Amino acid sequence: MDKNKSRPCEPVKASELGKWDMETDVAVVGFGGAGSCAAIEAADAGARVALFESASAAGGSTALSGGEVYLGGSGGTALQKKFGFEDSTENMVNYLLMQHAPQADEAKIRAYVEGGSAHYDWLVAQGVPFKESYLEERVVEPMTDDGLFWSGNEKAWPEIESCKPVPRAHVVQLEGMGAGAILMQHLEAATLQRDVQVHFDTRVLSLVVDDCNVVQGVIVRIDGKEVSCRAKGGVILCAGGFVMNESMLKQYAPKLEKGNYPIGNPGDTGAGIQMGMSVGGAAINMHEGFASVPYYPPASLTYGIIVNGKGQRLINEDVYHGRIGTLLLEQDAERYYMVADVDAYGTYEDLNFLGAEVAATGETIEELEQALDMIPSTLVHTLNTYNEYAAKGEDPLFHKQPEWLRALEAPFVALDFTPGRGVLMPYFTLGGLDTLPTGEVLQVDGALVEGLYAAGRTACGVPRRGSGYNSGISIGDATFTGRQAGAAAAERASKA
Repeated sequence: MDKNKSRPCEPVKASELGKWDMETDVAVVGFGGAGSCAAIEAADAGARVALFESASAAGGSTALSGGEVYLGGSGGTALQKKFGFEDSTENMVNYLLMQHAPQADEAKIRAYVEGGSAHYDWLVAQGVPFKESYLEERVVEPMTDDGLFWSGNEKAWPEIESCKPVPRAHVVQLEGMGAGAILMQHLEAATLQRDVQVHFDTRVLSLVVDDCNVVQGVIVRIDGKEVSCRAKGGVILCAGGFVMNESMLKQYAPKLEKGNYPIGNPGDTGAGIQMGMSVGGAAINMHEGFASVPYYPPASLTYGIIVNGKGQRLINEDVYHGRIGTLLLEQDAERYYMVADVDAYGTYEDLNFLGAEVAATGETIEELEQALDMIPSTLVHTLNTYNEYAAKGEDPLFHKQPEWLRALEAPFVALDFTPGRGVLMPYFTLGGLDTLPTGEVLQVDGALVEGLYAAGRTACGVPRRGSGYNSGISIGDATFTGRQAGAAAAERASKA
């Protein structure tokens, strides 16, 4: 192949190659959580595997994560059961359907939940450590090395009215944050224990198809040369999302540009999605993404109320931080505030991830309202109404749960929650290639793109909506769907 000829958005015809430079059964693109699990599963099924990674080391975005894996179902994982939590398959399926409707893919959700408990056991078998301990505290990520905690909307309205609350975040053991690096260390070691040919500093440039548009392999750049690799069973795209591609964000998910901290690795450029689209793969849910306002710690801020610049309350503040971040992206108001009293403000100045500045303080609610330049009596009315019902353990407007309800008492403080004014708002994409639960890529009409698979954020998986996100669902989805794709591609290779 001529140097620099290939591009992700244009496939290469196999008839143009003359001969293949390399051959394997399964080619995996990307050595993160999805790619490592795809490679392990394919190798364990007897397939020859070639794994291509553009960076100089394994990891991907999984290594940059908190290391949470959102799992349950089948009565519960071994860790859930140890602490007395029963998690039925139907309970978790219904919860995830609520979280991601109307875009939810029930077939994917059901496959994920039905296989969740066994997937936890599989991760443990790969050497991934989970401490047998449970953390009840409301946290974004544990600062301890505890193994099980709450990481979503399980205990908040409206989910709590229809689904039994169960903690499902299984976090890889590490004291402090950033356990995703530990997860990837073990997945990398497990991959290298198999007969997998790993190629670092190797960029996959394009897919190769035959005259019937069946994917035959990939073109990769190794040491400055374009090399063709035939994949008898198929190609598995595990190349991440497109959060680092400014032009794709502008085209597909412009609302995410309100965020100020993209979560991902430099390889999250959407190249895998572009390759899939180049051979007819359908890209779906591309407008959706995760956005967070991580306002706890301290957990006590949950007692406060979130209002817009007109003094109007917006949401039940005991929801997961990603639901609030998503809400702020979708609102059109100019300013947002968290209004709290001294006790709710608590230890904010000692430890917070939010970075929000104090917009104003007030010895009375009227004084705070004036300091925030609000229309007179708007914030006063909101707080008085809230306090009247909170004193009775009720929230008829937004249904915050009694655990986080109490009247707010003077003096008051308002934190500036407005996107673009200093508050931390991390974000990433949730759109990708349309796939079956097996990882097989679909065309717009539902037909298969034969020989092509996708997993992780290159695919549109279980998580579909930022408002329904749960910490750990991406890592859970990536590792699980990577395995499914690896098994399916290996099976196809065995029949070729």
